[in-house]
Amino acid sequence: MTRMLVKRILLGVVILWAVSVVVFLATQALPGDAARAILGREATPERLAALRAQLHLDEPMWVQYFSWLGNIFRLDLGTSYANGMPVADLLGSRLNNSLALMLCATVISVPLSILVGTYSALRRDKAFDHATSVVSLVLASLPEFVVGIVLVLVFSTGLLNLLPAVYVMTGTGSAWSDPTQLVLPTLTMVLAVSPYIVRIMRATMIEVLESEFVQQARLKGLPERTVILRHALPNSIGPVAQVIALQLAWLAGGVVIVEFLFRFPGIGFALVDAVNNRDLPVVQTLTLAIAAVYIVVNLLADVVSLAANPKVRSAAR
Repeated sequence: MTRMLVKRILLGVVILWAVSVVVFLATQALPGDAARAILGREATPERLAALRAQLHLDEPMWVQYFSWLGNIFRLDLGTSYANGMPVADLLGSRLNNSLALMLCATVISVPLSILVGTYSALRRDKAFDHATSVVSLVLASLPEFVVGIVLVLVFSTGLLNLLPAVYVMTGTGSAWSDPTQLVLPTLTMVLAVSPYIVRIMRATMIEVLESEFVQQARLKGLPERTVILRHALPNSIGPVAQVIALQLAWLAGGVVIVEFLFRFPGIGFALVDAVNNRDLPVVQTLTLAIAAVYIVVNLLADVVSLAANPKVRSAAR
């Protein structure tokens, strides 16, 4: 297990470095000029040249890349081109808001999906199972922005004018200052990630329930609750952990669309603004952070799989 985890960590570092190269090249390929975006269309060539020199935009691309990478290793995220603030200070509160949104979605979606998938497997081919399969298939086929728009139409317009359609900034700027504004973005993300977990949990649970060791536990006279909680459920978590990891990693990227839809002041909304303003340090930092979340979450899923599945631990030796 230790060797496998070390290999995965080293592979994650290599992948993160490759992502940094792609991110840097992609930001360099963005249309427009960062200096002109800052100074405006009326800027003179002399002012543009001076600003490019100040921001080191006139240096060769490879020099800019290694300078940026070196700053990342020193935990220096640079300075925003748009407002001159340090990127760390600019994204601090927005990162907290996004983490609050993702935490709410995770705490709700993961236990709920495991519970629904397990119960659906236990009620196989019954009315609840058929209804769950249809609903999860429909939700899985809908993009998250469509789900968000439908929720706005249902809960923010017409007769059910219960929740705000977009986020309205309050005095503190914290997402927890008005929890009602978290409901629709959180519900959108829950409905976006839950169907996949429900479906894989149902399929895995059915396979485990039909396995020989579960049948043997039942033949020994163990109560059905004990069979499910101590034998079937732990052996189902391993494969499901990979899907949960992918969905949780999606939250880091999918939050961009959800936050932009609800005007939520998080990293997703900041990323859209940074791309529009060609604020390269902010775009590079956020994109690299999202990639790092993908790698870390998948590494944690590997750990859970190794801990939950003795066969995988044996194969890793």
